Amino acid sequence: MIKPTLLLLTTAAVSLSTLANTSVEAQLTQCAAVQDKLDRLICYDNLSASLVTKSAASSSPTSEVIAVASSAAVITSTVNTQADAVEEFGNLKKDKDEQVVTTINLTVSKVTKDPYGALKIQFDNGQLWKQTDSRTFKLKPEQEVYIEKAALGSFILGTKDRNTTIRVKRLK
Repeated sequence: MIKPTLLLLTTAAVSLSTLANTSVEAQLTQCAAVQDKLDRLICYDNLSASLVTKSAASSSPTSEVIAVASSAAVITSTVNTQADAVEEFGNLKKDKDEQVVTTINLTVSKVTKDPYGALKIQFDNGQLWKQTDSRTFKLKPEQEVYIEKAALGSFILGTKDRNTTIRVKRLK
């Protein structure tokens, strides 16, 4: 019996060698005709990689300078993004997938309850968060808490001295 990984690698190698001699349109048609989803994805990935390799091989010194300059700009923007990441943490309208911040530490400024008993928590940095579950959780001003990303775009709030957490969402 052939191992699935070996079969996959063989299919990818055959696809890559076949794709090297045909036009892009024909290659796309060949990839679209592949029935298995994973094999089709591998076909498209190989096509993409071959196009990137061909364009890199035919690049001029000018395009190399542009590539270096654009990578420097990406590094600079990454540093700026990380500085803003803590400020924008939990703001789903502005939240980006590439954010690397998964947990922030905050100090509670004010705690109130809405008409349904859910906590509304104001922090020293101006952020306002609201409890989304119905658990009992006591907080007081000047208390240190953490908020971290949880599953499916949700957030949990907890303290280091307790083993319980509550689900929260950012209001502002």
